[in-house]
Amino acid sequence: MLKTKPKVAIIGAGSWAMAIAKMLLYNVDELHWWIRSKDVADSIQKDGRNPRYLSSVHLDSSKIKVSNNLKEVLEAADIIFVAVPSAFINATFEGVGARGMENKIIFSCVKGIIPEYHAIPARYFHKEFETPYEQIGIVCGPCHAEEVALEKLSYITVACSDEGIAQQTAGLLATPFVKTNISDDLFGTELSAVMKNVYALAAGICHGLRYGDNFQAVLMANAIREIERFVDAVNKVHRDVKSSAYLGDLLVTAYSQFSRNRTFGGMIGQGYSVKSAQVELNMVAEGYYAVKSIMEINKKFMVDIPIVEAVYNVLYEKISPAVEIRLLADKLS
Repeated sequence: MLKTKPKVAIIGAGSWAMAIAKMLLYNVDELHWWIRSKDVADSIQKDGRNPRYLSSVHLDSSKIKVSNNLKEVLEAADIIFVAVPSAFINATFEGVGARGMENKIIFSCVKGIIPEYHAIPARYFHKEFETPYEQIGIVCGPCHAEEVALEKLSYITVACSDEGIAQQTAGLLATPFVKTNISDDLFGTELSAVMKNVYALAAGICHGLRYGDNFQAVLMANAIREIERFVDAVNKVHRDVKSSAYLGDLLVTAYSQFSRNRTFGGMIGQGYSVKSAQVELNMVAEGYYAVKSIMEINKKFMVDIPIVEAVYNVLYEKISPAVEIRLLADKLS
């Protein structure tokens, strides 16, 4: 399955897709890229810039082959990096079919959940396209696309149950400013990447309500314990949630100025409605979809996740953020 020089492709053109492209172009001679927007596609192909996301980043367009034909891009690649928001994955891949993904290695860069199926991307690609789990992986943090663009030292974790595929993919993403680690915990890292967005929403809500750093520290300490309880219940394997892929990713998403989930939560805490916050943010906050799906999944496992429940109550049950966080504070320790 492994090739000495695999052909690679990116699906999507948001900020994380741009960051992935910047990393890959250090290590590949040719990059296939599916972009839906003609304006964005034309700009990247012509001068290596995305006018909508990370517009300061310049990519080597001579190495890039942009197309709005998804099947054409998939056919050209051995390893596919999926970087579209989770809410749009099902629509993006509609009509592709199992044959269109045959023998492909798929890496999710999504950090979200497929809302129609309440499924992490790994499970979605396995069920929809019959892709073996050994050929599915995730690229996770702690890493914000904006800091990759600024070439600030960053770390990413590449998780796949096939160690050889994980190692090769990690090599494709390593740059002078991005260090890579590998993991075999596909389900744990992917679920943790989904959940940390929910906790970033909680951090933002609390910040918007003017809770201080002391409370935020307790909130995050409880959040990592919630993640551990939940991922252990869903996928019973040994993992150290204190490592970067879990705790590190949680902290950067909950605290960073670049975190759209924290920003979205902050708006809610300040009194914005969900709809008005979505309009003003003008980007997808994955945690909004994730919290509903995690609540649905938890009907089976019945894990104690009070922070997730609090965020769900604020966003979907329309309970006052001030009231809900006051109630949550009594459950934290």
